[in-house]
Amino acid sequence: MSSEMFHDRLQGHLAFIYGEEQAPDLLQRLLQLVDRHLQKRSGDAPAKPLWDESDNLLITYGNSIQYPGMNPLASLKQFLDRRLQGAISRVHLLPFFPFSSDEGFAVSDFAAVNPDLGSWDDIGQLGEHFSLLFDLVLNHMSREHLWFVQFVNGEKPGRDYVIEVDPGENLSLVVRPRSTPLLSRVRTPGGMHHVWATFSNDQIDLNYANPDLLFEIIELLLGYVRHGASAIRLDAVAYLWKQIGTPCVHLPQTHEVVKLFRTLLQELEPGVILLTETNVPHAENISYFGRGDEANMVYQFTLPPLVLQAIHGETTQHLTPWA
Repeated sequence: MSSEMFHDRLQGHLAFIYGEEQAPDLLQRLLQLVDRHLQKRSGDAPAKPLWDESDNLLITYGNSIQYPGMNPLASLKQFLDRRLQGAISRVHLLPFFPFSSDEGFAVSDFAAVNPDLGSWDDIGQLGEHFSLLFDLVLNHMSREHLWFVQFVNGEKPGRDYVIEVDPGENLSLVVRPRSTPLLSRVRTPGGMHHVWATFSNDQIDLNYANPDLLFEIIELLLGYVRHGASAIRLDAVAYLWKQIGTPCVHLPQTHEVVKLFRTLLQELEPGVILLTETNVPHAENISYFGRGDEANMVYQFTLPPLVLQAIHGETTQHLTPWA
């Protein structure tokens, strides 16, 4: 698309999320971020379809395969190269960042590789023979993340990246994916605070009402592409935007953030797939296609067991109606 159309789309997304008044200044900041990315990237994406019927995908943790004397990511590469070249086209590497809980989904540093697994160089080598899919865990962070430590100490920028809520607020409409308390108590030098924690006491939700936080996440998104991701899965994206008095799931601002990501990738990295992960009923799940302007793919947990059932039972009676 032309640069003018690209800028207009970006400003439209920002105006929808943060209002017309803030949009022009936010656009200038975003364009500076875009320029930094363009200066860092290595080259243009190959001109080929994002995927076709020959593609298949392996999902794995970074430490699923281990050999003596090798770090787990190097072990995984050796296994993939020896056993699965030609059989698997893409590898979904589940969160490989430093973390504190939830099998890697309570991330304590979004920009680093867990040293127990290996390094960015190891991940780059995994991508020599396979396309790579990374998770962008964008709804929440670990209590061990620097931003949360800054929140506790009243320091920028983290003090503004957390959602504080009066425990007396009526939160009965909020859709819950877990049975843990929605608000987590945090003791700080300034007293007790209550913060939003959709998934667990160790997974503190991020405040997308602050555009500074959104820009941090966009930096991560584009950084993962530069590190070799040809697909990005937006983990738990449905809960991104919070507005008291609503269910706080699938809100219009959440969809608009996904549209913003799609516009950025389509223009800057057209070979990258944007994938949403929403563990919700089918009709809600596919809403993240938008009108062809949101996710390229949507992710749900239903398909793999239905495929296995079809193979094991030698019937597609359950798979076909779902598909």
